[in-house]
Amino acid sequence: MSDIEEASDTLAEVNLDETHNPLTENLESDPNSSLKDIVVTIGATVPTGFELTAADEVKEKLGSQSRISKDRGKIYFEISVEKLSQVHRLRSVDNLFVVVQEFTDYQFKETKEDALKDLEDLAKKLPWTDPLKVWKLNTNLKKRKTKHKKQNQQSSASKEKLNDDAGKDSANQKDADKELLDHAENTPSLKSAEQNAEKTQEMLLAVDQSDGKDEFLNITGNENQAGDCKKDEAEAQVLKFRVTCNRAGDKHCFTSNDAARDFGGAVQDYFQWKADMTNFDVEVLLNIHNNEVVVGIALTEESLHRRNITHFGPTTLRSTLAYGMLRLCDPQPTDIIIDPMSGTGAIPIEGATEWPSCYHIAGDNNPQAVKRAANNICSLLKKNQNKESGTSWGIPIDTIQWDICNLPLRTSSVDVIVTDMPFGKRIGSKKKNWNLYPACLMEMSRICRPGTGRAVLLTQDKKCFAKALSKMGHLWQKGHTVWVNVGGLHAAVYLLKRTLERAGEKRSYW
Repeated sequence: MSDIEEASDTLAEVNLDETHNPLTENLESDPNSSLKDIVVTIGATVPTGFELTAADEVKEKLGSQSRISKDRGKIYFEISVEKLSQVHRLRSVDNLFVVVQEFTDYQFKETKEDALKDLEDLAKKLPWTDPLKVWKLNTNLKKRKTKHKKQNQQSSASKEKLNDDAGKDSANQKDADKELLDHAENTPSLKSAEQNAEKTQEMLLAVDQSDGKDEFLNITGNENQAGDCKKDEAEAQVLKFRVTCNRAGDKHCFTSNDAARDFGGAVQDYFQWKADMTNFDVEVLLNIHNNEVVVGIALTEESLHRRNITHFGPTTLRSTLAYGMLRLCDPQPTDIIIDPMSGTGAIPIEGATEWPSCYHIAGDNNPQAVKRAANNICSLLKKNQNKESGTSWGIPIDTIQWDICNLPLRTSSVDVIVTDMPFGKRIGSKKKNWNLYPACLMEMSRICRPGTGRAVLLTQDKKCFAKALSKMGHLWQKGHTVWVNVGGLHAAVYLLKRTLERAGEKRSYW
């Protein structure tokens, strides 16, 4: 039985407190309903500008059509619950949430009091049942993954210890192994409480609750509070929650904090949950964009772009953005893909993970950046290490220190160039870019294959890049441009195609 099926069966057996009918009436009407038959709408935040790229990935990997939100940086798609684990494997999405309900043309009242009162009433009318099932299943999957990870780590440590103590007899070794495994099975899974810094507004609902107040919902199964055997098994720990409101538009008579406070207060009254900003179990999302309102429950505690990279630099690119840039150039098997200004290696590492049939090179002129990239590659190799044999599968990537204007590569030897060029802010300067950009484009044209080569370049210094590219029209043909938001900066990703003309000698460009 797969993890999904086992978790689904576990969740199907969940009993809810009979005193709260709004959440349980659907389950009681059809107790034999299967989670696998539930179809829900998943919302995903993606790098701004790469909505179409994310939609293509969802279509390719999940077979679902996506709708792009009017509010940039979000897509929505429907899936069956059994595909939930596959959603977490998407490479182009930052955060995931299950949609409780969405309103495409929500009519807000003219006065602040009436508008907030409507939001309070809305909380009691929403179809919470299926989204909460999905949230619980998602929580079970995360706990199972954490438990397996801890078991593997402790089992590995046990084997090393036993090998070092070769003088002990085999019976003692078996006892030690059994004791360690029993301990690993009984070790509770950990829950991260790190806040998501990507959210634009967070509001803690300051509602006091006494320690002796009755507890609410047995949504965590048959888990009882330790040390209190006299309590009935139906009672469980009170769920903690917070409300996050993201609001955009200038026609609202209330603030994000106002909406989060009043809507969250109604949610608390409805479920009797306890408000907690940091150690929350459930994060309720209230997204308002003009007249579009979406209520959801978060499925990720931290952004999915925090992967692969363990050693960060001053301008480390997000993995989701790196994936979007790589997907633009449509890598083909056996392609040689380089990042001549790789920094900590985010782009080549993402490429080697998703396109292992290509060969990736990470290069930079800064020795510290090259060292960070090498450390990130080593961390990835360790992550891919076979748990049983201890061997590590190799990945097609190398790192090297070089000069971008004088690359140690043969002419016409590279198929794809993908790089994040210096913005002239944290690294370099806009003044230096006027000489650096044309020199980079010329050297890139030399190593890139004429006719078939392509380049995907990210920069915020659009004026300088446009000027440099205008002088290179005989070598580079500009395709489409993707406008993106990088750390609050309005940047652009340029897709270039190499012409058939041979790169000439170095000369003055201005």
